[in-house]
Amino acid sequence: MTTTASTNAPAADARALGLAHYAARGVLEHVLARHGITFQQQIALRAALTADAPQAPDDLVTHVQSSLKADPADIRATLDELLAKQLLDADGARLRPTDAGRDLLAAVGAETAPISARIWGDIPAEDLAAAGRVLALVTERANAELAALTA
Repeated sequence: MTTTASTNAPAADARALGLAHYAARGVLEHVLARHGITFQQQIALRAALTADAPQAPDDLVTHVQSSLKADPADIRATLDELLAKQLLDADGARLRPTDAGRDLLAAVGAETAPISARIWGDIPAEDLAAAGRVLALVTERANAELAALTA
């Protein structure tokens, strides 16, 4: 069954963005829970996996913080959790994903792919492009406002 948003849907705003984010995140968190990891653990593990080389913990903290706006101490605790679960491994002073970490993210990706296809699949490309431009602009502006607040 395919459902679509009403053509009378309200204009995008912070509430609509938040509702969409939490709906999609809820789906992902449901899948992640079956694999025994949290959303923040998945973000940190993905950051380590997509890096060109093993990363210093401070570099991973900075990367995750730029995405999640989370407290650096919480992110460091997340890295420790991933080390304890043997999803990350210390390579000298750097962290790298283990085979188990790579396998876990591959399994999560395989499980979420058909769900993502159902959520995103029939949205016209031009609508996705417009939404992408708007979301990039909102992200840029919100990051600038947050930087001003925390300066």
